[in-house]
Amino acid sequence: MTTTVVDDVSTDDDHTSDSGTVGAGRGFALLLVITGALGILAAWVITLDKFELLKDPNYKPACSFNPIVSCGSVMQSKQAEVFGFPNPLAGLVGFGVIVAIGMALLAGARFRRWYWIGLNIGTGLATVFCMWLMTQSLYSINALCLWCTLTWCVTILMFWYTTAHNLRHGIIPAPDGLRRTVAEFHWVVPVLWYGAIALLILTRWWSYWSSLL
Repeated sequence: MTTTVVDDVSTDDDHTSDSGTVGAGRGFALLLVITGALGILAAWVITLDKFELLKDPNYKPACSFNPIVSCGSVMQSKQAEVFGFPNPLAGLVGFGVIVAIGMALLAGARFRRWYWIGLNIGTGLATVFCMWLMTQSLYSINALCLWCTLTWCVTILMFWYTTAHNLRHGIIPAPDGLRRTVAEFHWVVPVLWYGAIALLILTRWWSYWSSLL
């Protein structure tokens, strides 16, 4: 079995201690830090552009390239403020928490089962929200925001590899065969997930993409 994000740096710190706490390998911790940082970057850029649009409705964000890839159209939609304030503000907080957790794990922090389950639920809910926003972008707003797409991608990685980590350590009960399969083929789920998103984007605006050829 090859070394992966799920099982790299397999040391005693990775396993459940007598106190019932669980740590994480360096690869998984770095993944949380990097994806969290990318999420903060995306949320920060969207927030700045949103404020510019509030000041000037005619402002054109740098990532608005054509009628389809139009960040401004997405930012001005009602779906961009689901909770009564710009969605990226929640992202700044949420992704900041992810970076903090990743840094703590790099420093050797260990957490109890309830903490890992909470992280799994939190990243899972964030992923559901991102997938809902994706469907709204494709089939209601009829425009694509590249920074939003980056947010979808990093959130998927956070959720999947947190799930894989929890399966490996028995935090989520599962048969040994499933745990081994997830560890060995951990890359399959995100690749298929990204492929499905790319296919949806391609087919949704196929007439436009084909006109560019």
